[in-house]
Amino acid sequence: MTLRQLLDRFATEEACKVYLVQKRWPDGIIRCPRCGNEKVFHVTHRPFHWVCKSGKTVDGNTCHKRNGYRFSVISKTIFENTNYPLREWFKVAFLMFNSKKGMSAHQIHRMLGTGSYETAWFMCHRLRAAMRGSVIPPLGSDGSPVEVDETYIGGKNKFRHGNKKHGRRAYGGHDKVPVIGAIARKGNVICQALEEVGFDTYERFVKQAVSSKARLLATDEHSGYRHLSKRSYEHWTVNHSEKQYVVGTVHTNTIESFWSLLKRGIIGSYHHVNREYLPLYLNEFSFRFNNRKNEEIFEELMAGC
Repeated sequence: MTLRQLLDRFATEEACKVYLVQKRWPDGIIRCPRCGNEKVFHVTHRPFHWVCKSGKTVDGNTCHKRNGYRFSVISKTIFENTNYPLREWFKVAFLMFNSKKGMSAHQIHRMLGTGSYETAWFMCHRLRAAMRGSVIPPLGSDGSPVEVDETYIGGKNKFRHGNKKHGRRAYGGHDKVPVIGAIARKGNVICQALEEVGFDTYERFVKQAVSSKARLLATDEHSGYRHLSKRSYEHWTVNHSEKQYVVGTVHTNTIESFWSLLKRGIIGSYHHVNREYLPLYLNEFSFRFNNRKNEEIFEELMAGC
């Protein structure tokens, strides 16, 4: 979809809401987002609004039989309670998934003229949250080789402000956020930020992300992977500390190319990423990479909203 096609397809707010109705309830049956009741009443004086009076209670919330629970097409979605037009939301989504290395909220604010930078920042983070779970693990279930690697996100100690620097002994990934990822060659990627680094952490991630049917599991020489062979993986390593990068079909070049894309995006587009929001940025880069050949990427994104 080109930008012109997007603008023509969603020329009005009504067109956006009709699309969301079709996307959310493809069988044409409107269901209550709170209790799942199919017998809802359309609010005639307010288009795209319904009322549920089932009397059911879910998670402490009740659809009362008397007053009912009123909901709209955007209830329980990332667009809920927004005062911003859906057309603008769709434009922001388009800019985000069409920028290979991402687009900052400042740039989106300048291009679309949002009310403030904070508005653009909020919209971007909501859309990044919708990009989660675009790939269901495990990888390599079709027998394809899988690479696993770790990296660290954060600035170098020598470039930090004086009150944020560590002692002379600070080195490597000290005070950076560890990120681990798995990628199927010519396939999809899964990555996540880690709270801590250890043998159990690495093994737990590999067990969840990689299928035992994978023809090859390639990693570097990091000691966190040393027990993987005991889990019935065809595990081979390359020793980067000895300038060993490729041994036959054993290498981690594919996952490292993804790390390069991620870091270039952070340095070139965002400049700074707070560790609290790093998982959302990982969602964005993973989603864009996994759908790089998907012509229906907009549909895929809206499905997660």
